[in-house]
Amino acid sequence: MRTGRGAAGAAMSGDVVAKALAAACGETREAAEADVVGAVGPSFVAAPSSTDEAAAVMRVAAEHELAVVVRGAGGRLGWGTPPSRCDLLIDMSRMSAVVEHSAGDLVARVQAGARMGSVALALRNEGQELALDVPDDATVGGVVASGLAGPRRLRYGTPRDLLIGITIVRADGTVARSGGKVVKNVAGYDLGKLLAGSAGTLALITDATFRLHPLPAARVYVTAEYVSTGIACDAVAAAANSPLTASAVELSRPEPDGPIRVGVLLEGSEEGVAARALRMAGLLGPAETSLEPPSWWRGAPSADGGTLVRVSCWVSALPIVLDAIDAAADSVGVRAAIGGSAGAGVLYLRFRPDVAAEKPTGFVRALRKALSGRRGSVAVLAAPAAVREALADGGGMAGAVPGLALMRAVKDQFDPGHRLAPGRFPDAT
Repeated sequence: MRTGRGAAGAAMSGDVVAKALAAACGETREAAEADVVGAVGPSFVAAPSSTDEAAAVMRVAAEHELAVVVRGAGGRLGWGTPPSRCDLLIDMSRMSAVVEHSAGDLVARVQAGARMGSVALALRNEGQELALDVPDDATVGGVVASGLAGPRRLRYGTPRDLLIGITIVRADGTVARSGGKVVKNVAGYDLGKLLAGSAGTLALITDATFRLHPLPAARVYVTAEYVSTGIACDAVAAAANSPLTASAVELSRPEPDGPIRVGVLLEGSEEGVAARALRMAGLLGPAETSLEPPSWWRGAPSADGGTLVRVSCWVSALPIVLDAIDAAADSVGVRAAIGGSAGAGVLYLRFRPDVAAEKPTGFVRALRKALSGRRGSVAVLAAPAAVREALADGGGMAGAVPGLALMRAVKDQFDPGHRLAPGRFPDAT
């Protein structure tokens, strides 16, 4: 912790902070090695059990100018730029309840520390679901803060599209709420959309209210394989825009010179899905249908300790983007395996942790140059320290960010002291 005092003064200040945190939250302790975020170790860990306790903890942090990082499951704390400082880690594991499930309104309010697998089980008992393809051990707050979504984003959207209400605690400890319990409620400023994808840089999320969907009675996967990139891209566009209403249109190309696999997920009633699957198979050309996903079908992306790159584009630009990916990979001598939600214009590439830093760095720079303008955007979601450092002078992890000045102004309003995950926000301190 930064106190600007000698050892005795620092110890005394630490004792004062520890007592203040203990008074605010019943579950407070000194940090351990397992609590390190990136290369930064916090001094304290607090695990609030309610929004009131979370607000009290945040007020203590504000009073003592503590840098705060929020942890859900911790699976994506390593994504993005790591925090430059962390005095207090707020652990949301004790806030794990499904607060309210209005099955008749297809709405559920859930605490931020709830695991998605537990939430899915609770909703499944009523024949409903939160339509996000994310890991079972991910937390609600972590999913919202990271904007995590899987293949079905094509039909159902991302967390920001399914959020209809949210409760947050601001940096000064003020509690704010937005939205309500019904889908058509439009009262107040939409904090949910603002907080979605904010990576803990604006406020602490304590609960979220989501729009739900009925569990489909049947699912069918229609898959096809293509040698020609152009024909594969045409198939993706046709499936994504078809009135057959695909829930997901995925693409996978494990080898640069290999075939492209396209998979389509259809959901609904058993008879309806069966009929639509036949028509979709005809649309894709020679295709197979299955009740189980193909072996290459994946949910939300994972970095697995390597460099994870996301490329976003219009579906119409997919052939240009695939060619640009190949050219960028050839320019630095790497092999690029591609996969992702092509129907929604999102592709992912992952480089193993043992790949020399200059290769993914060179690839990202070359691809950004090729896709400059309106063709697509390239963001590095996660990377080893050497890659992050190499990218620092070339657009950073996020690359060119539209509206960055406005984002900085919002950051200044919500967190004027830049104490929430400092260093994560572009050019924040």
